[in-house]
Amino acid sequence: MDFDFIKQVLPLFIHAALLTLRIGFIGIAFSVAIGILCALIRFWRIPVLSIAVSVYTEIARNTPLLIQLFFLYFAFPRLGVKLSGEQCGIIGLSFLGGSYMAETFRSALETVGKNQIESGECVGLNRAQIARYVVFPQAASAAGAGFAANVIFLLKETSVFSAVALADLMFVAKDLIGLYYKTEESLLLLVIAYFLILLPVSLIARAGEKKLAFYRA
Repeated sequence: MDFDFIKQVLPLFIHAALLTLRIGFIGIAFSVAIGILCALIRFWRIPVLSIAVSVYTEIARNTPLLIQLFFLYFAFPRLGVKLSGEQCGIIGLSFLGGSYMAETFRSALETVGKNQIESGECVGLNRAQIARYVVFPQAASAAGAGFAANVIFLLKETSVFSAVALADLMFVAKDLIGLYYKTEESLLLLVIAYFLILLPVSLIARAGEKKLAFYRA
């Protein structure tokens, strides 16, 4: 193991890790927004839009992120829309993540009893007030574990960003292996980088689950 080489290339991995985190969390933020919107559309069974959301979730969940990125990066320019690797990463992760978040939030919303919604209507609450005061607090508790699992899953999916010339962690590792044949050192840094990214998320998620379980009890 060449520790001098590791010390030399460590700044490259730090920069790549920051890029991966930035794009990952931007994509996850958009995923949450898309997921909430789609879940509400299906929960309230809004005509036409519910069908469109169902089609979207099936397409997004049943196609690999890598294929989606290739489509954005190589097919869109033929349609006159040229996207950078970073834009493709954010859009692709948001598209995929939104479908997973939508299913998680929809399942959580459906745990709320219809009798509670009807009770809210009986006391004069409108749909927005019912969602805010009755549905959302209970659904948030039910969605905790699924949401955390989706965040970890999407952060892992960032490993395919290198396919669209984005200088993320995987891109840097493959580049160094190709240039210097330092396979063990590059892969070790790659594993450590993803471990350091995912471990805090996993610990926060576990603590959040315990707190939600305490409130449910």
